[in-house]
Formats: sequence, structure tokens, C-alpha cells
Amino acid sequence: MKKNKLILLLGLLLMVLAPLMPVSAQEDTFTYAIDGDPMSLNPVTVSDRWGLTTVNMIYSPLIRVEGDGSQKYELAKDLEVSEDGKTITVSLRDDVKWSDGQAFTAEDVVFTYEKKADKANGNADSLWIGDQAIEVEAKDDHTVVFHLPEANAAAVNNIATETYIMPKHVFEQEADFSVNELKADPVGTGPYQLKEYRRGEYLSFEANESYYGGPVNIKNIVFRIIANADTKKVALQKGEVDAAIIMPKEIADFDADQIATYPYSENRVGYIGVNANTVKDQKLRQAIFFALNRDELNQAIYLDSKYYNNVYSFLPPHNPYYTDEVEQYQQDLEKAKSLLNESDAGQVNLTLGYTADDPNQTIQATLIQQYLQQAGIPVELKGVDGASLYSTLAKDDQTDYDLFIGGYIMGTDPDFYAALYKSDGSYNTFNLANEKVDQLFEQGAKELDDNKRQEIYHQLQKEVADSAVIFPMVDNQRIFAVNKRIGNVEAAKFVPIYTMEDMSKLTLN
Repeated sequence: MKKNKLILLLGLLLMVLAPLMPVSAQEDTFTYAIDGDPMSLNPVTVSDRWGLTTVNMIYSPLIRVEGDGSQKYELAKDLEVSEDGKTITVSLRDDVKWSDGQAFTAEDVVFTYEKKADKANGNADSLWIGDQAIEVEAKDDHTVVFHLPEANAAAVNNIATETYIMPKHVFEQEADFSVNELKADPVGTGPYQLKEYRRGEYLSFEANESYYGGPVNIKNIVFRIIANADTKKVALQKGEVDAAIIMPKEIADFDADQIATYPYSENRVGYIGVNANTVKDQKLRQAIFFALNRDELNQAIYLDSKYYNNVYSFLPPHNPYYTDEVEQYQQDLEKAKSLLNESDAGQVNLTLGYTADDPNQTIQATLIQQYLQQAGIPVELKGVDGASLYSTLAKDDQTDYDLFIGGYIMGTDPDFYAALYKSDGSYNTFNLANEKVDQLFEQGAKELDDNKRQEIYHQLQKEVADSAVIFPMVDNQRIFAVNKRIGNVEAAKFVPIYTMEDMSKLTLN
């Protein structure tokens, strides 16, 4: 009898302690620490890192672009471009089901692209050529045809690779696709289904048993939201989470027998931006850039050149169209002072916006302030949370920040970057208005000869550099640190933005 009571007491104790156990202690769960909530879970509007990472778990594109620029077919099994370059025919897989069991068809593709091409929904740039939208039709249940108003090399490269397909039968009653979260529960074709989301705490996913990509090895995945870098590091050290992104300086803080690290490139451009609406004088903008020291800014954060590449263009160094034959703005304080004197700026008092809870941006902001002071350019630092910074920068008439620290990952084709640098670009936070830049983007998108496209985009990079609205700094390695109880890590494939192409390939050792 006493033995039975003891067993009962031990059982009750375990029931009480169970909620306190770290999620990673569960044998069927992989827990990944992320540093913020997704800004959007809507496949039509999503553009932020953790929103895209979440969407990539639930939905699938027609074709996926790999980190090296190559393409991998997902929901599509073939793509054919007509001789005149104006028609793209995509053949779809016929073995795909949505996570609710219904069949995936061409009608779902048409539905998704029509919603995304609607400018009222706010993310339509890539589906328009000039003032005309690309039209899409379902030829049959497993064939989709895209009709372009004119031949466009960028559209051929990008149209089928950047959109996550939504089920028409789930979302066709939605009244507004411009919002960050749709009303209907997400149903997708990806490896996982979203089971629960508690803002500021976690997102939990469970395996999609209908996944066309093969068996899902780990049944449950949790994205645990930990904004503080030190808290995240301790959670990884204690085994409360299985994985996190860390900085080079933190690698030595982990036991190599327990934690493995995987550095990988995201083809990212980290930069200092200038608001051309408030810093109107080009010579002043160039003076600012000649005052900066790119090498010191990068070494202060990434420690060793094996963890970063210096960047001199608005394209990342591994982009096939990249050139560093542009004005590189190597530090020259005397030239900075001379340009400042030549400018018509008068009395200068600049503000620099940065993400205050990012320790790396805090270091960068302090160094930038010091460099500019040496050139006689006073700067006030304005540290805010990331969401506030980006929402302010998105305003066309913002005057809060003259300078700002940012970064982007935009994809392989240079036409993607038009949204950042064309006068009417939807993400032109620099407020650049340069007619020659606009013309070169339009020429590059239409040109079908790749050698001629190279020439156009090299000229474009020189023009953007001379305009001095972006000081490109770095393409840094992102370092994924993971508990060695997690296996098959490289098979899940590291990719830009999403961390991994397919987390269903991970295993538990």
C-alpha cells in the first residue's frame, strides 16, 4: 500500500512539473528561438523574416529559388516560355493535397496570383509590367498560363518563384487581403500546420500528414519568441531551446560537444541609408559616406572576415550581376570635409535611426556618430524598437530620420531591387527620385539578352552609388547554433530568410 501511495505521489509531482519542463525536453519536438513575432501571416502581404519563415512552414511556392540562384520545382513540375517571351506555361503536380485533404488545383494558383496582383492588397509590384498586370488563367486542373503584356526577362525569372499558393476553397470568402492576418485558419501544402500562436510567446506547428515532400521526421516544431540575445543564449545553453541564431562573438560561449554551429550566407546587404527628402544635397550625402569606415564597422560586429564580406553595391557580392566597379567611398576625412564645404546644406544637424534592442546596431550607431563628428557633421542618435523604425521609414514624407541602419535580402534577379530604388518603388525608404535609375531598371527588366542585362545592371549600380542614398556595408554570415540532439541539419538546407528550406528533413538523434 505504501508503495502504491509513493507511486501516486510521484505521478502527481510529475504532472505538476510537466508544464515547467523545457519544450525541447519533449522527444517529438524541435524548438527554435526566434527574436520577434511575425509581422504578417498573410501570404499576399508577408515580407518580414519571421512572417516568411512561418509562411514557408505552412504553404509552398510553384518554384523555389535556392541560395545559389538555382531553381527547385515544388508545386510545379515544369515551366515553358513561349518563343516571343510573352507566355509562361506552368505544369502542376497532380499528387498534392491541402492539409485539410482537398486536392490542389490550378484554380488555387489563379486565385492566389489574382489576389497578389491586386494593388489594393499592397504587394503587387512583381506582377505588373508597366501599367498592366500579368494575367493568369487555368488551362485545366493542372496547367496554369501566365500572359505577359510584353516580353520581360525579370518576369520569366521571378513570376513563379516568389508567391506562396493559398487554397481558394478556404480563403475565397475573405473580404480584405491587405491585412496581416486573414480570418480563416491557414490551410497549406507545406510540411507543417500552425497549431497555436501566442503573440510574444511562441508559435507551435504539427506535421502535415498530407505533405507531398515525403515523411515529416519531427512531429512538432515550436518557434519560441525570445527578443533578448542574452536570454536566448542562456536558453540554448540550458537546453530549453534546441536552436538559435548567434553572433560570431558568442560561438566560444557554447560547449562544442553539445552545440554545433553552421555559418551560411543569406546574400544580404546590410547598409546605412539616407533619406533624400531631408538630406537633399548630393555632396552632403557623399561627404557623409567618405567619413565612414566600412572595415571597422564590420570588424566591430563580425570580428573576422570569414564571417562577412564587404559590400560596395546595392546588390550582394554573390549576385551574378554584382560589380564592385563603383564609387566605394573608402574613408577619406579630408574629402568628406571638402565636400561638406562645397555643399549647399548650410548648418547640418542629422538624426540617425536604429533598432535600440539590437546590440549590434547600437555599436554601429555609436561608431557612425564618431566618424561623422570627425568630419564636422553632428548626428543625434535615435534608438527605437525595430517595428517603429520600419513603420516610420515606410512613410513617404517621413522626416524623423535623416540616416538609418537597415538590411535587406531581395533575391537573385536585380529587378526585385526596383522596389527599393525606383521613384515609385513600394519600399523606397531612401526616397530616391532619379530618372536615370528608373530608366535603367526598366531597360534591364525587358532585356532578354543576358550579356546586355549585365551591362545595364553594372551601369545601374554605378548610378545608385553616385546618388549616395545607400552606403552598403556587409554581406554577413548568419550563424545557426543547434543542439546535437538534432540531426540531418544540412539536409534541411540553409537558405536566405527562412533559415531552412524544409524543416521536415530534420531528425532527432
